[in-house]
Amino acid sequence: MSSMKIIKKRKTAEPGASWIMTFADLMTLLLTFFILLLSFSNIDADKYKMIAQSMAVSFGVSWIQGNPPPTVQSDISVIVIPEEIVAPPPPEETVEEPKPEPETFEKQIVNNQAVKALDPNVEKLAENLIQKLETDIASNSLSVSYDNNRVMVRFSEEASFSSGSSELKEEMDPILTKIIEVLAKCEGDIIVSGYTDDRPITSGRFRSNWDLSAARAVSVVHQLTQSRALNADRIMAAGHADSQALVPNDSNENRAKNRRVEMKIFNPDCASPVSW
Repeated sequence: MSSMKIIKKRKTAEPGASWIMTFADLMTLLLTFFILLLSFSNIDADKYKMIAQSMAVSFGVSWIQGNPPPTVQSDISVIVIPEEIVAPPPPEETVEEPKPEPETFEKQIVNNQAVKALDPNVEKLAENLIQKLETDIASNSLSVSYDNNRVMVRFSEEASFSSGSSELKEEMDPILTKIIEVLAKCEGDIIVSGYTDDRPITSGRFRSNWDLSAARAVSVVHQLTQSRALNADRIMAAGHADSQALVPNDSNENRAKNRRVEMKIFNPDCASPVSW
């Protein structure tokens, strides 16, 4: 018998399977190569800005951020399109509103400062005091004045106290009685303040002008509360010595003006009856 020869066929690789690994390696190498090139390269910032501006102008967008890039000689020509100038609208005509008459103002302007309108209670109390003390005002024993929220009665030293003394003169009794009659019909806080000139005191009874000015204020307060017509809770005494001079203490006449006692009535209310 003749021997038979068996031939086995080799299995051929499937097409398209072997090149994938090679292609992937090639792409990885190319990516690494370009990354290295990018890391060693320098970007021309000025040329980049010029290209960006040129593209912005082409698309109709003005340069917004930063300053425009410096002029660099290149083949790129940049055309700057001026923005359309729109004329501003004509100013609107303003019509001045008529100013109200002076009597309609709720505030008066004094020395360029707005002040509140005068309280009618202040006016009423000042008028009542002036009518009651008309003869005493005429004799220069005292004066009555007022502002937005207070009425002030000022006594001269000549009419109220002897020099260096805190004892009220007898002439002050009828004057203070009239004042008490008026104040008893109105509410409001009362502050009695004493003042002196700048000369040091020589009396052994008082340590300084502070003692004398405070003692004089207390004497007036004592007289106001003695009749019990006024509530003591609304009255206060204060001594200021020569700290608040009306005029400079440079003459005997001016020093006499600074020696005084003032009675201030704050926020009076004469409309409602006084209850205490």
